[in-house]
Amino acid sequence: MTHDSPTVRPPFPQSPPSRRPVAGRSGPATSASASATANATASRPRARWLLPVSLLLLSAVPVIAGAVRMTELTGGAAVTPQNARFFAAPVPVMLHIVGVTLYSVLGAFQFAPGFRRRRPRWHRAAGRLLVVCGLVAAASGLWMTLFYPRPEGDGDLLAVFRVVFGTAMLGSIVVGFAAIRRRDFPGHRAWMIRGYAIGMGAGTQAVTQLPYILVAGMPAELPRALLLGAAWVLNLAVAEWVIRGRPAGLRRRSSAVLADRPAGR
Repeated sequence: MTHDSPTVRPPFPQSPPSRRPVAGRSGPATSASASATANATASRPRARWLLPVSLLLLSAVPVIAGAVRMTELTGGAAVTPQNARFFAAPVPVMLHIVGVTLYSVLGAFQFAPGFRRRRPRWHRAAGRLLVVCGLVAAASGLWMTLFYPRPEGDGDLLAVFRVVFGTAMLGSIVVGFAAIRRRDFPGHRAWMIRGYAIGMGAGTQAVTQLPYILVAGMPAELPRALLLGAAWVLNLAVAEWVIRGRPAGLRRRSSAVLADRPAGR
C-alpha cells in the first residue's frame, strides 16, 4: 500500500548575502587600506619638503658666514691678518658671497617637486638665475684660491681640492645648462644636482669638522684638508644616490599606495 503525500514545492533559491559594502561601513581590510592611503597622502607633502628644508638649514652656515664677512667689508671693520686679503681685493669675495647665498637658498626650492610643478615659470626663472649665481660662485672661488694669499692652515692639498671641486662645479653647471637647451631633462637634472652638491660643500664642511674639533681641537693643515675634502666627496655621494633613484623600500611603499587607489584614478 502506498501513501501519496501531498506535493511540496521547494522554496525559492535564496541568493547568498550581498558582500557589497554598506555605506558608512567597511570591513577590516578596507579600513586598513583606506587608513594606509590616507596616512600616505597626508605625510606626502611633509616628506616632499623634508629635503628642501634640510638644504636650507645646511646653507645657513655659508649664508651666515658670508653675511658676517660682508658686514666686515662694508662696515669699516679693523683690518687684521685674517681678513687683510679681502680688504685688499674685496670684489671677488663679495661676488662669491652673493653668488653662494642666492645659489644655496634658491637651489633648495628646486628640490621640492610639488612646488616645481605648481610654479613652472618660477622654476625656469629661478633656474636661469641659479646658473648665473653658480658660475659666479665657482669662478670667484677659483680666483680666490689661485690669487689670494693663503691664510694660515691652508696648504697645497687643500688648494688642489678647491681647484678640482671648483672646476667640477663650473663644468657641472655648464653641462647641465647645455642639456636643458637640447631638452635632455634627465641629463640636466643629474648635472645640476652634482653642481649644487659641490656648491653646498661649505655647509657640510662644518659638519665634518665639528666632531674632530670637539675631540681633538682645531685640526692641523693635513687633517683640515682631508676633512674639507671629505665634505665634497660626501655631498657628491649623496647626489649620485639621489640621481640614480630612490631606495627599493621607498619604491615598494609608493607601489602599495598606488595599488590601493581605485582603477581609473
